[in-house]
Amino acid sequence: MAILKKILIVLILLFSIVLITAYFMPKKYEVTREIVINKPVDSVFDYVKYLKNQNEFSAWGKADPKIRLTYTGTDGAIGAIASWESKVKEVGVGEQEIVKVIANQRIDYSLRFKEPFEDTAAAYISTENIDSNQTKVQWNINGVIPYPMNIMLPMMNMDQMLGKDLQKGLENLKTKLEE
Repeated sequence: MAILKKILIVLILLFSIVLITAYFMPKKYEVTREIVINKPVDSVFDYVKYLKNQNEFSAWGKADPKIRLTYTGTDGAIGAIASWESKVKEVGVGEQEIVKVIANQRIDYSLRFKEPFEDTAAAYISTENIDSNQTKVQWNINGVIPYPMNIMLPMMNMDQMLGKDLQKGLENLKTKLEE
């Protein structure tokens, strides 16, 4: 009986250490990638603002040719929603809604993931005029991992995990727009 009590105490101590460590760990993540596209800013923005176009360049859209997409609202305007359903685990089920538009500068999204896990995040695509025929495009995703799951954040390496998909999407966008 004494040995079971010692094992229980050790387990409680270990669990407590994990919870205390998680309390002090970061909860927020932010991943940004950028690329320069050889097109004027108005041309680039006019393409990226439409949710229907994202499937043409996003790494997630390209990952599943059989993805089911539905759109509600006026595409390219605040309140427009793109919903997706995929059997590909990396794509899953979710939706994104346009929450802010600054013409030729930035479009902000609210992301709501339903499968393979429930989560929310924010994202934006920004465009910046470099010169008359060059535009810098930034794609950002940011969110919060709630306590105590945030203990996993350093091991997840969100920058590497999401960054490669953002970069691939930007490269696809550059290829598409410079054709």
